[in-house]
Amino acid sequence: MTAETARADTQGARQGAAMVAVHVVRRLREAGDWQREMEGILQTLCEAMDCHRGILFRLRELPGQGFAQSVAAYWIAPRFGGELASPTVIVQSVVDSDPLLERLAEDERQGKIFAGHTRDLEGFLRTDFEKQNIKSFLSVSVFSHGNLWGTLAVNDCVNEREWTDQEEAALHMVALAIGDAIERSPSDAHASDVIRRTMLQASLDAIIVIDETGSIIEFNPAAEKMFGYRRSDILGKDLLDTVVPEYYRKGYASGAEYMSGRGAPMVGQRLETVTQNAAGEVFPIELTATEMRVADRQLIFGSIRDLRDRLRAEEEINRQREKLHQNEKMAAMGSLLAGVSHELNNPLAVVVAQSTLLHEFAADPQTKVRAEKVRAAAERCGRIVKSFLSMVRLHPAAQAETDLNQVIRAALEVTAYGARSSGIIIDTDFASGPLLAMADADHVTQVAANFLINSQHALAGVAGDRRIKVRTFRSDRGNPGFSVEDNGPGVPEAIRSRIFESYFTTKPVGVGTGIGLSISKSIIERHNGNIWFEEVSPRGVRFVVQLPAIAAGAAAASDSPSRSSGLRHALIIDDEPDVAASLSDILELMGIKSRIVPAWVSAAATLSGHAPPDIVFSDLRMPGTSGIAAYRELLAELPGLAQRFVLVTGDLIGAKGEIEALPAPQRPPILEKPFSTLDVRGVLSAIAEQAALGG
Repeated sequence: MTAETARADTQGARQGAAMVAVHVVRRLREAGDWQREMEGILQTLCEAMDCHRGILFRLRELPGQGFAQSVAAYWIAPRFGGELASPTVIVQSVVDSDPLLERLAEDERQGKIFAGHTRDLEGFLRTDFEKQNIKSFLSVSVFSHGNLWGTLAVNDCVNEREWTDQEEAALHMVALAIGDAIERSPSDAHASDVIRRTMLQASLDAIIVIDETGSIIEFNPAAEKMFGYRRSDILGKDLLDTVVPEYYRKGYASGAEYMSGRGAPMVGQRLETVTQNAAGEVFPIELTATEMRVADRQLIFGSIRDLRDRLRAEEEINRQREKLHQNEKMAAMGSLLAGVSHELNNPLAVVVAQSTLLHEFAADPQTKVRAEKVRAAAERCGRIVKSFLSMVRLHPAAQAETDLNQVIRAALEVTAYGARSSGIIIDTDFASGPLLAMADADHVTQVAANFLINSQHALAGVAGDRRIKVRTFRSDRGNPGFSVEDNGPGVPEAIRSRIFESYFTTKPVGVGTGIGLSISKSIIERHNGNIWFEEVSPRGVRFVVQLPAIAAGAAAASDSPSRSSGLRHALIIDDEPDVAASLSDILELMGIKSRIVPAWVSAAATLSGHAPPDIVFSDLRMPGTSGIAAYRELLAELPGLAQRFVLVTGDLIGAKGEIEALPAPQRPPILEKPFSTLDVRGVLSAIAEQAALGG
């Protein structure tokens, strides 16, 4: 092939660039996203013009750096592989320091073509183009929306060439088509609008927009879910007639007027208020309302958050806080009553013991009767103190064979005054004979007393005949139980599922704490029993407790003949002289001589100069020491006293924790204040039984 033929072929190929440009223009007009097409367009254009690289530059403003020429798209001929460097990004500071670049920037703004050979350049561009192996270059400006957007350039990296008019026209035609494509593509404003629309649709808060007439013009999916309206149904309707509660609508002509003038204006505020859904349900919300001006329109944008879940959570937190407060009060009351019971039980122990002795030795029947009345009253006081302690110190159940008839009688005795003073009639129906159950008598008495007190409170507001029916029974399967029934208003159906919850009460403030039935339920469940309530016709309620039947032969040898204790000498350690003297009198009645130690110093000092005692009675709580400390010291001196040491206390419930901390074989028996002759005899019998078994 001759040189002239080669030049002719090249010239023909370059003239074909115009036809390729036409195809590129059509391709850009039909493209949905021109940017995705740019690499293929640059390749087509460069191959038609026999160029080795094509670049689309874009001018962008960088914060603090002015304008920079960045690369929007480029193509490099594959046959060059990695030989050609990537196009260079030129920042404003480089342009400002290079005269050629400054002149070139001005030419580009005027739409002038930049073409030539690298060897004819100077400064930054020559260095940069040589680095990229550029021999010849052709560049035209790209305009969009009337402003310089960037430049479109092609490079020959093999030969120095003169660019033909057809090539310049083809490149210029493609640059114009790119500018048109940019103008047709989504703008930055459109992208922002898409973002805002996505945020509106994805928002978890309900968003409602109204115009100056109060008509709803926007209602997002969260609002549809919250209010129960479909967007298509509510658009165009007035805010006042849809989501504003009816009792707030009076006096307003439209939703816009309501938003601007309800009490304090709602626009520009974040506040808590109420709204209404499609079903007419009014519920609390947090509303943030903002005024917007769009062209000549005045819109109100409202962001709404449903507060129902938050308020329910706050209510639960407050309920738990109140429960904790009540628990703290009960703990404080327990500490107070422990001290009170100790102070009360000491004089009560003296009264019971002395009245018992008076009954034993009185010569005339009248004195015996009076002594018995004194003893009974003192024992009742002791039971009341014990009941107080049981309510605040729910000790582990110490189950023993218990007659439920006697338990109910004890509960009736404690609550009798309240019933009598309120004019309430109490009917009783006791099962015949002893109604035996394995139970903690104190705890079950507390349950029955709770039922009786609740019935008295329920009848307080009832006119006419007010009656409580108390019954003990054996079920068809032989299970012992009892019930307390009243003809009061009964338990409303709405609260029946919560009646046994802690701190749930329907009584007025100051009347109940809401823990009685809850404690009662826990007590009966620890006894493996059942507790429930029944509706009574025509009105009233019946609370029922049923306990497991007592196992056959569970009764121990309580009726076995008494065994001689074999005890002759007792040591009594007590800082209360009257209590110690009363116990000494009772022991002397049983043939046991006593020595009283009013203040504990040490085991050695207590035993020195005296015969070892057969049995020791020690007060649990004394100034400067405790009965358990004395027990340990005496045990070190006389190990044989381990089963013949008795702790005397008026706070059995509080003492159990200290005693149970001891190893099981070393736990001493307890004599509870106030004590009677029978109580002391029982302790002595137990010790004699233990000694006999040990022997």
